[in-house]
Amino acid sequence: AGLWKPRTAPESFQGIGDKGLEWLQRVQEECGLEVATEVATVEQVEKATKAGIDYLWIGARTAANPIQVQTLADAIARHATHRLKGIWVKNPVNEDAALWAGDIRRMQATGLPVWAFHRGCEHRPCWAMANLLRHEMKDVPLLLDPSHLTGDAQQVATLCQTAADLCMNGLMVEVHPTPATALSDSRQQITPETFLHILQTTAIQDEQDTELKWLRKEIDEADDKLWDAIMQRMLVSEKIGAYKKLQDIAVIQPTRFQEILSRRKQWGKAHGISEPTVEAIMNALHQESIQRQTFLG
Repeated sequence: AGLWKPRTAPESFQGIGDKGLEWLQRVQEECGLEVATEVATVEQVEKATKAGIDYLWIGARTAANPIQVQTLADAIARHATHRLKGIWVKNPVNEDAALWAGDIRRMQATGLPVWAFHRGCEHRPCWAMANLLRHEMKDVPLLLDPSHLTGDAQQVATLCQTAADLCMNGLMVEVHPTPATALSDSRQQITPETFLHILQTTAIQDEQDTELKWLRKEIDEADDKLWDAIMQRMLVSEKIGAYKKLQDIAVIQPTRFQEILSRRKQWGKAHGISEPTVEAIMNALHQESIQRQTFLG
Protein backbone atom coordinates (compact mmCIF):
# COMPACT_ATOMS: atom_id res chain seq x y z
CA ALA A 1 0.00 0.00 0.00
CA GLY A 2 1.27 3.46 -0.90
CA LEU A 3 0.87 5.33 2.39
CA TRP A 4 2.61 8.49 1.21
CA LYS A 5 1.60 9.42 -2.34
CA PRO A 6 3.84 11.80 -4.33
CA ARG A 7 1.03 13.44 -6.31
CA THR A 8 1.39 16.18 -8.91
CA ALA A 9 -1.33 18.48 -7.56
CA PRO A 10 -0.94 19.52 -3.90
CA GLU A 11 -4.71 19.50 -3.38
CA SER A 12 -5.06 15.87 -4.52
CA PHE A 13 -5.11 12.86 -2.17
CA GLN A 14 -1.60 12.45 -0.76
CA GLY A 15 -2.10 9.03 0.85
CA ILE A 16 -3.42 8.01 4.24
CA GLY A 17 -0.05 8.73 5.84
CA ASP A 18 1.42 7.51 9.12
CA LYS A 19 -1.71 5.89 10.52
CA GLY A 20 -1.65 3.44 7.63
CA LEU A 21 1.42 1.82 9.21
CA GLU A 22 -0.82 0.43 11.94
CA TRP A 23 -3.15 -0.98 9.29
CA LEU A 24 -0.26 -2.75 7.58
CA GLN A 25 0.86 -4.18 10.93
CA ARG A 26 -2.65 -5.60 11.37
CA VAL A 27 -2.41 -7.21 7.93
CA GLN A 28 0.85 -8.85 9.00
CA GLU A 29 -0.60 -10.11 12.27
CA GLU A 30 -4.13 -11.08 11.26
CA CYS A 31 -3.55 -12.31 7.70
CA GLY A 32 0.04 -13.52 7.87
CA LEU A 33 0.92 -11.51 4.77
CA GLU A 34 4.06 -9.56 4.00
CA VAL A 35 3.51 -5.84 3.42
CA ALA A 36 5.24 -3.07 1.50
CA THR A 37 4.98 0.67 1.02
CA GLU A 38 6.60 3.35 -1.11
CA VAL A 39 9.08 5.71 0.55
CA ALA A 40 10.32 9.03 -0.78
CA THR A 41 11.96 10.70 2.25
CA VAL A 42 14.37 9.74 5.00
CA GLU A 43 11.62 10.30 7.55
CA GLN A 44 9.38 7.82 5.75
CA VAL A 45 12.19 5.25 5.70
CA GLU A 46 12.63 5.66 9.45
CA LYS A 47 8.92 5.29 10.16
CA ALA A 48 8.43 2.30 7.87
CA THR A 49 11.43 0.36 9.15
CA LYS A 50 10.51 1.10 12.76
CA ALA A 51 7.00 -0.25 12.08
CA GLY A 52 8.43 -3.51 10.74
CA ILE A 53 7.34 -3.12 7.10
CA ASP A 54 8.71 -6.06 5.09
CA TYR A 55 9.56 -4.28 1.82
CA LEU A 56 10.11 -0.69 0.75
CA TRP A 57 9.75 0.51 -2.80
CA ILE A 58 11.20 3.46 -4.68
CA GLY A 59 8.60 5.09 -6.90
CA ALA A 60 9.06 6.27 -10.48
CA ARG A 61 9.24 9.96 -9.64
CA THR A 62 11.85 9.42 -6.94
CA ALA A 63 13.78 7.07 -9.23
CA ALA A 64 14.31 9.95 -11.67
CA ASN A 65 16.52 11.72 -9.09
CA PRO A 66 19.74 9.80 -8.33
CA ILE A 67 20.67 12.16 -5.49
CA GLN A 68 17.40 11.40 -3.73
CA VAL A 69 17.79 7.68 -4.39
CA GLN A 70 21.26 7.73 -2.83
CA THR A 71 19.88 9.61 0.19
CA LEU A 72 17.22 6.94 0.65
CA ALA A 73 19.75 4.13 0.19
CA ASP A 74 21.92 5.65 2.91
CA ALA A 75 18.89 5.97 5.20
CA ILE A 76 17.85 2.37 4.56
CA ALA A 77 21.36 1.18 5.34
CA ARG A 78 21.27 3.09 8.65
CA HIS A 79 17.75 2.17 9.75
CA ALA A 80 17.03 -1.23 8.21
CA THR A 81 16.05 -3.80 10.79
CA HIS A 82 16.29 -7.56 10.51
CA ARG A 83 12.64 -7.58 9.38
CA LEU A 84 13.23 -5.59 6.20
CA LYS A 85 13.36 -8.22 3.49
CA GLY A 86 14.13 -6.20 0.40
CA ILE A 87 13.75 -3.14 -1.78
CA TRP A 88 11.71 -2.68 -4.94
CA VAL A 89 12.84 -0.13 -7.52
CA LYS A 90 10.46 1.12 -10.18
CA ASN A 91 11.84 2.52 -13.41
CA PRO A 92 12.08 6.32 -13.68
CA VAL A 93 9.22 8.15 -15.39
CA ASN A 94 11.58 8.94 -18.25
CA GLU A 95 12.88 6.21 -20.55
CA ASP A 96 16.39 5.76 -19.16
CA ALA A 97 17.69 2.23 -18.58
CA ALA A 98 21.06 3.49 -17.30
CA LEU A 99 19.40 5.63 -14.63
CA TRP A 100 17.21 2.71 -13.57
CA ALA A 101 20.25 0.41 -13.33
CA GLY A 102 22.10 3.04 -11.31
CA ASP A 103 19.20 3.27 -8.86
CA ILE A 104 19.26 -0.49 -8.43
CA ARG A 105 23.01 -0.54 -7.77
CA ARG A 106 22.60 2.18 -5.15
CA MET A 107 20.02 0.04 -3.37
CA GLN A 108 22.07 -3.14 -3.73
CA ALA A 109 24.83 -1.39 -1.79
CA THR A 110 22.56 -1.59 1.29
CA GLY A 111 23.12 -5.35 1.28
CA LEU A 112 19.40 -6.07 0.89
CA PRO A 113 17.82 -8.01 -1.99
CA VAL A 114 16.54 -5.74 -4.78
CA TRP A 115 13.75 -6.27 -7.30
CA ALA A 116 13.17 -4.19 -10.45
CA PHE A 117 9.60 -3.18 -11.28
CA HIS A 118 8.79 -2.16 -14.84
CA ARG A 119 5.91 0.35 -14.83
CA GLY A 120 6.32 1.99 -18.23
CA CYS A 121 6.94 5.64 -19.00
CA GLU A 122 3.83 7.84 -18.77
CA HIS A 123 1.54 5.03 -19.96
CA ARG A 124 3.98 3.88 -22.69
CA PRO A 125 5.37 0.36 -22.41
CA CYS A 126 9.10 1.18 -22.90
CA TRP A 127 9.81 -2.50 -23.55
CA ALA A 128 13.23 -1.70 -25.02
CA MET A 129 14.28 -0.05 -21.76
CA ALA A 130 13.12 -3.06 -19.74
CA ASN A 131 14.92 -5.45 -22.06
CA LEU A 132 18.16 -3.47 -21.72
CA LEU A 133 17.94 -3.70 -17.93
CA ARG A 134 17.04 -7.39 -18.14
CA HIS A 135 20.26 -8.11 -20.04
CA GLU A 136 22.46 -5.80 -17.98
CA MET A 137 21.24 -7.05 -14.58
CA LYS A 138 20.48 -10.72 -15.14
CA ASP A 139 20.44 -11.53 -11.42
CA VAL A 140 17.84 -8.88 -10.55
CA PRO A 141 14.24 -10.16 -10.65
CA LEU A 142 12.16 -8.14 -13.13
CA LEU A 143 8.46 -7.70 -12.40
CA LEU A 144 5.66 -5.85 -14.21
CA ASP A 145 3.33 -3.13 -12.97
CA PRO A 146 0.46 -3.48 -15.49
CA SER A 147 -1.69 -0.93 -13.68
CA HIS A 148 0.64 2.00 -14.33
CA LEU A 149 1.83 0.70 -17.69
CA THR A 150 -1.40 1.80 -19.37
CA GLY A 151 -3.49 3.45 -16.68
CA ASP A 152 -6.43 1.35 -17.89
CA ALA A 153 -8.01 -1.41 -15.77
CA GLN A 154 -9.39 -3.06 -18.90
CA GLN A 155 -5.86 -3.86 -20.10
CA VAL A 156 -4.49 -5.26 -16.85
CA ALA A 157 -5.40 -8.91 -17.57
CA THR A 158 -3.77 -8.82 -21.01
CA LEU A 159 -0.61 -7.30 -19.60
CA CYS A 160 -0.45 -9.90 -16.85
CA GLN A 161 -0.43 -12.57 -19.55
CA THR A 162 2.24 -10.59 -21.40
CA ALA A 163 4.40 -10.68 -18.27
CA ALA A 164 3.99 -14.45 -18.14
CA ASP A 165 4.76 -14.77 -21.86
CA LEU A 166 7.99 -12.81 -21.34
CA CYS A 167 8.89 -14.97 -18.32
CA MET A 168 8.98 -11.98 -15.99
CA ASN A 169 9.25 -12.74 -12.28
CA GLY A 170 6.00 -11.35 -10.95
CA LEU A 171 3.44 -8.55 -10.87
CA MET A 172 2.46 -5.46 -8.91
CA VAL A 173 -1.26 -4.92 -9.51
CA GLU A 174 -3.45 -2.17 -8.05
CA VAL A 175 -6.54 -3.72 -6.42
CA HIS A 176 -9.46 -1.92 -4.75
CA PRO A 177 -12.83 -3.25 -3.49
CA THR A 178 -14.66 -0.41 -5.29
CA PRO A 179 -12.32 1.20 -7.85
CA ALA A 180 -14.83 3.93 -8.76
CA THR A 181 -14.52 5.35 -5.24
CA ALA A 182 -10.72 5.12 -5.03
CA LEU A 183 -9.08 8.39 -4.03
CA SER A 184 -6.30 8.01 -6.60
CA ASP A 185 -5.67 6.08 -9.85
CA SER A 186 -9.26 4.83 -9.92
CA ARG A 187 -9.21 4.11 -13.67
CA GLN A 188 -6.38 1.59 -13.43
CA GLN A 189 -7.53 -0.41 -10.41
CA ILE A 190 -9.30 -3.76 -10.53
CA THR A 191 -11.49 -5.53 -7.99
CA PRO A 192 -10.27 -8.43 -5.83
CA GLU A 193 -12.58 -10.74 -7.81
CA THR A 194 -11.01 -9.69 -11.09
CA PHE A 195 -7.55 -10.07 -9.62
CA LEU A 196 -8.33 -13.61 -8.45
CA HIS A 197 -9.65 -14.47 -11.92
CA ILE A 198 -6.41 -13.16 -13.49
CA LEU A 199 -4.32 -15.29 -11.13
CA GLN A 200 -6.37 -18.36 -12.00
CA THR A 201 -6.35 -17.86 -15.78
CA THR A 202 -2.92 -16.43 -16.57
CA ALA A 203 -0.95 -19.18 -18.29
CA ILE A 204 2.63 -19.51 -17.09
CA GLN A 205 4.98 -20.03 -20.04
CA ASP A 206 8.24 -21.91 -20.40
CA GLU A 207 11.35 -20.03 -21.46
CA GLN A 208 11.29 -21.17 -25.07
CA ASP A 209 11.75 -18.25 -27.50
CA THR A 210 11.76 -15.72 -24.66
CA GLU A 211 14.40 -13.60 -26.39
CA LEU A 212 12.35 -13.52 -29.59
CA LYS A 213 9.24 -12.48 -27.65
CA TRP A 214 11.10 -9.59 -26.05
CA LEU A 215 12.44 -8.43 -29.41
CA ARG A 216 8.97 -8.60 -30.91
CA LYS A 217 7.76 -6.36 -28.09
CA GLU A 218 10.45 -3.88 -29.07
CA ILE A 219 9.29 -4.05 -32.72
CA ASP A 220 5.68 -3.47 -31.68
CA GLU A 221 6.74 -0.50 -29.58
CA ALA A 222 8.79 0.97 -32.43
CA ASP A 223 5.83 0.54 -34.78
CA ASP A 224 3.53 2.31 -32.32
CA LYS A 225 5.91 5.27 -32.17
CA LEU A 226 6.23 5.27 -35.97
CA TRP A 227 2.48 5.37 -36.58
CA ASP A 228 1.99 7.98 -33.87
CA ALA A 229 4.59 10.12 -35.63
CA ILE A 230 2.86 9.62 -38.98
CA MET A 231 -0.46 10.68 -37.49
CA GLN A 232 1.20 13.75 -35.98
CA ARG A 233 2.65 14.58 -39.40
CA MET A 234 -0.80 14.36 -40.98
CA LEU A 235 -2.29 16.66 -38.37
CA VAL A 236 0.37 19.26 -39.16
CA SER A 237 -0.34 18.79 -42.87
CA GLU A 238 -3.97 19.65 -42.22
CA LYS A 239 -2.92 22.88 -40.50
CA ILE A 240 -0.67 23.69 -43.46
CA GLY A 241 -3.57 23.05 -45.83
CA ALA A 242 -5.78 25.46 -43.94
CA TYR A 243 -3.05 28.10 -43.96
CA LYS A 244 -2.40 27.67 -47.70
CA LYS A 245 -6.08 28.14 -48.45
CA LEU A 246 -6.23 31.27 -46.32
CA GLN A 247 -3.16 32.71 -48.07
CA ASP A 248 -4.15 31.40 -51.52
CA ILE A 249 -1.02 29.26 -51.81
CA ALA A 250 -0.94 26.19 -54.06
CA VAL A 251 -1.23 22.88 -52.25
CA ILE A 252 1.57 21.20 -54.23
CA GLN A 253 5.00 22.73 -53.69
CA PRO A 254 7.49 20.62 -55.74
CA THR A 255 10.60 22.49 -54.61
CA ARG A 256 9.75 22.03 -50.94
CA PHE A 257 9.14 18.30 -51.43
CA GLN A 258 12.42 17.81 -53.28
CA GLU A 259 14.27 19.50 -50.41
CA ILE A 260 12.66 17.12 -47.91
CA LEU A 261 13.29 14.09 -50.14
CA SER A 262 16.95 15.03 -50.59
CA ARG A 263 17.47 15.28 -46.81
CA ARG A 264 15.81 11.95 -46.23
CA LYS A 265 17.90 10.26 -48.91
CA GLN A 266 21.04 11.52 -47.19
CA TRP A 267 19.71 10.23 -43.87
CA GLY A 268 18.92 6.85 -45.45
CA LYS A 269 22.41 6.59 -46.89
CA ALA A 270 23.95 7.34 -43.48
CA HIS A 271 21.75 4.69 -41.80
CA GLY A 272 21.94 1.92 -44.41
CA ILE A 273 18.40 2.32 -45.81
CA SER A 274 18.20 2.09 -49.59
CA GLU A 275 17.25 5.09 -51.71
CA PRO A 276 14.25 3.32 -53.32
CA THR A 277 12.86 2.55 -49.86
CA VAL A 278 13.27 6.16 -48.74
CA GLU A 279 11.60 7.41 -51.94
CA ALA A 280 8.69 5.00 -51.58
CA ILE A 281 8.03 6.03 -47.98
CA MET A 282 8.34 9.76 -48.65
CA ASN A 283 6.18 9.60 -51.77
CA ALA A 284 3.45 7.79 -49.85
CA LEU A 285 3.56 10.34 -47.03
CA HIS A 286 3.56 13.20 -49.55
CA GLN A 287 0.52 11.87 -51.40
CA GLU A 288 -1.41 11.42 -48.17
CA SER A 289 -0.47 14.95 -47.09
CA ILE A 290 -1.63 16.36 -50.43
CA GLN A 291 -4.97 14.59 -50.10
CA ARG A 292 -5.50 15.95 -46.61
CA GLN A 293 -4.47 19.48 -47.58
CA THR A 294 -6.72 19.39 -50.63
CA PHE A 295 -9.72 18.01 -48.78
CA LEU A 296 -9.40 20.11 -45.63
CA GLY A 297 -7.80 23.18 -47.15
